[in-house]
Amino acid sequence: MDAVNNNYMEHKHIYDKDGRQLCCTQEEKINHLADKSLNHSQKKDNCCSTDENNEEHSEENEHEHTESQSSFRMFLPAIISLAVLLIAIVFDNYLPQSWFKGNVRIGWYIAAYIPVGFPVLKEAFESITKGEIFSEFLLMSIATVGAFAIGEYPEGVAVMLFYSIGEVFQTLAVKRAKANIKTLLDQRPDTVTILQNNEAKTVKAETVNINDIIQLKAGEKLGLDGELLSETASFNTAALTGESKPDTKTKGNTVLAGMINLNTVSQIKVTTAYTDSKLSKILELVQNATAQKAPTELFIRKFAKIYTPIVVFLAVAICVLPMLFVNDYVFRDWLYRALVFLVISCPCALVISIPLGYFGGIGAASRNGILFKGSNFLDVISTIQNVVMDKTGTLTKGVFDVQEVNIKADFNKDEILQMVNALESQSTHPVATAIQKYVGNVNTAIKLNNVEEISGHGLKANINGKELLVGNFKLMDKFNIQYDIDPNTIVYTVIAISYDKKFVGYITIADEIKEDAQDAVNNLHNLKVKTTMLSGDKTTVVKYVADKLGIDNAFGDLLPEDKVNKVKDIKSRNETVAFVGDGVNDAPVVALSDVGIAMGGLGSDATIETADVVIQNDEPSKIAMAINIGKQTKRIVWQNIGLAFTVKAIVLILGAGGIATMWEAVFADVGVALLAILNAVRIQQMKF
Repeated sequence: MDAVNNNYMEHKHIYDKDGRQLCCTQEEKINHLADKSLNHSQKKDNCCSTDENNEEHSEENEHEHTESQSSFRMFLPAIISLAVLLIAIVFDNYLPQSWFKGNVRIGWYIAAYIPVGFPVLKEAFESITKGEIFSEFLLMSIATVGAFAIGEYPEGVAVMLFYSIGEVFQTLAVKRAKANIKTLLDQRPDTVTILQNNEAKTVKAETVNINDIIQLKAGEKLGLDGELLSETASFNTAALTGESKPDTKTKGNTVLAGMINLNTVSQIKVTTAYTDSKLSKILELVQNATAQKAPTELFIRKFAKIYTPIVVFLAVAICVLPMLFVNDYVFRDWLYRALVFLVISCPCALVISIPLGYFGGIGAASRNGILFKGSNFLDVISTIQNVVMDKTGTLTKGVFDVQEVNIKADFNKDEILQMVNALESQSTHPVATAIQKYVGNVNTAIKLNNVEEISGHGLKANINGKELLVGNFKLMDKFNIQYDIDPNTIVYTVIAISYDKKFVGYITIADEIKEDAQDAVNNLHNLKVKTTMLSGDKTTVVKYVADKLGIDNAFGDLLPEDKVNKVKDIKSRNETVAFVGDGVNDAPVVALSDVGIAMGGLGSDATIETADVVIQNDEPSKIAMAINIGKQTKRIVWQNIGLAFTVKAIVLILGAGGIATMWEAVFADVGVALLAILNAVRIQQMKF
């Protein structure tokens, strides 16, 4: 641990805007050690790879090849210290030795103290020289050196020993939490195989150009986003979506970095630069997530800054002030009580277990295909009372099919459909896809002029000098087009058509409800969360879907500004709101809501930018899972806060009264810290 600590002291110190040092706390140290251990493992893998850049493998670069060996090295100083301490205790109490007295005895206990105590003393000294006087390291240093000063050698060694063991356990726990997140960060391979003149060549992934052809063998991981050139291929998308079931792609489909080819050799044409891939954006999101602190976490940080110096001054008061009030004042006794007080008061359980709880929450969410942009959103989502959902693409598949074409006899049906298809080809809306699927290829002979998309209504264009309108019936009303049907009597989504100021007819489109939409609504209700559906689709369709799924409130025929007003109405009732949608068209609603959740975030760059939480696949059931993860994380964090404060308060009172000894103090500090850590780690094992 000495070597690890020496390396830790070499890092650059970080300061806030006021010039106050932010590093050199126990939390920062633990995070640094965990990161260092993870990086060591990564270097080990690279060193042992067959990469051409790693051909040199000298003895100078030797490393530990197993996780157990690395952990053993971390525990080694504590093991040495424990062995020497136990021998000393045996000589003191069970097998007295004539030579084990005086300076020999003191030197023996110092020898037991140095492996675990010297690094902490050094940390305390370094912190003081950098202006951070009151730290956890100072508390431990004063307490243990003070114990030696009054002749309590076993207690002094024991306190530092258990503190060191606790620190190692903390490092391992944080390392594990970060490793769970890092599994996502390691999904992109460093090298890929490209085809040049029909020859396979392995190159660095970042050097690959757009339009290069990647050859992907079975079992290999794709390094860049691209278009599948092979007729068909099956991929494991677990790294991106959290789903282990294979995803079959056909020629022309988009495939993403991080997907694993399962069957045959496939060819992919690169469409996106290495740094611009969906996975790169996701990795950046996850990396930044750990920097976005929850309010609870920020409070504990500020609390520790104030708390630690108060504890030091109180300890001095416990030692000195009694001489003014106690007749038989004995300095040694009251100093011992003050030292016990210092050990008990060390905020280790709080400063480590709370960030660890949030690490675990973010890691658990990532494993299930849910990305939180920060631990602050874990806190917020746990308080959500009303989930407001878009319909298309959230609760329904967003894959429309034409059900009925009703064109008046006065018009040529095929001609009208060709014009509608040409106009809809200007839109990316799912309705356009459905019409193109039904009609076929676009007739390029049709010349469109003055094409205009009217938000919330539809499309407008001029063909042969005549106006073509394709959209909902609000579009017909806007342009004063007279129609002879009642759209409210039609359950399906209706696409109205007008040509040359005359109502031509309509096309009905139907969407399919997602398989797990019902589970999503049921799970939200089980969490006592209300559900609301807002959609631009016609009210009859929205009501039909809402009634089928059991959604509490549903509103259709809404423009983007109408959705904003509906969310404002909910918030005016002092309800916390999460909005679930595509994160692009509904950006104003996302901004207004307490938490913005994007469905199918892999499909849109803007989605990743807009939303606070990204659900990587299209499963609405993950909404309730995200809320549940937030609730469980918050519950564990507050359990740890309650545990730490309760135990410490009890033992502090006992210590100040001279009842609790240094051994009880060790439990109140290290013991509670370990219990809190074990509790925080639980979330990484939970099934959601």
